[in-house]
Amino acid sequence: MEHQIQFPNHRGEKLSATIHLPDGPSRRGVVLGHCFTCSRHTTILRSICHALAASGFLVLRFDFSGNGQSEGDFTESTYSKQIQEMKRAAGYLVERGVSWLGLAGHSMGAMVALLAAAEIAAVRALCALAARSRVMGAAEILSPEQLQQLQEMGRISFVSRGRALELSREMFTDAARHDLGRAVASLSQPLLLVHGDRDEITPVEEAYDIQRYRPEGTRLAVMPGADHMFSGDEHRRLVTEVVVSWFEEQAATTEV
Repeated sequence: MEHQIQFPNHRGEKLSATIHLPDGPSRRGVVLGHCFTCSRHTTILRSICHALAASGFLVLRFDFSGNGQSEGDFTESTYSKQIQEMKRAAGYLVERGVSWLGLAGHSMGAMVALLAAAEIAAVRALCALAARSRVMGAAEILSPEQLQQLQEMGRISFVSRGRALELSREMFTDAARHDLGRAVASLSQPLLLVHGDRDEITPVEEAYDIQRYRPEGTRLAVMPGADHMFSGDEHRRLVTEVVVSWFEEQAATTEV
């Protein structure tokens, strides 16, 4: 069973979410974050959430502010803001009685989960799908024309998934404050990395880079032929099985 809900972020903006309920009471929960410019309704997130709920987890997938059905201005997006929003999502499940919590995310959402984990006491396991090994630096992802626009105007314009969007200088200033490698190396929780070897957005080599940040306690599952969105039916089925099995295993061995 699933319900559509809202909860406030740290700025009072209403975040839209879908909560998946298991058949019976559960103290195990998982929060999932979506990819850049996406929403909680991406097919891979829906597939994983339904399967986790069927396995007895209380599951929450939500839209970061400025995305999907959530309030907020996309131009104000930063990693720090999204980390706070993931902490609020985790807090929502804790308030519902969850004492064992997993964090997961796809692409940008995976990076937010990795950065947020150290700040959420209930987190016992992590899963990162198609994650980059570094936060988005302006020079890495922007064209020379966009870099000039950012310098002159303080923001850049682009179109993604049919939406005309803008990113501010603060997005990149804030990104420079976050060291994903250091965050992963400091993790105490077990981590599962899932990546397609045909990922056209984030090359699979990035998953190996993340694993090198902290080899012990990190498991890597590479999906042959899978793209960034795990859009093939068989790839999506395999990813879902791997992720659910991972959280089942970790919940069984680290129950509180």
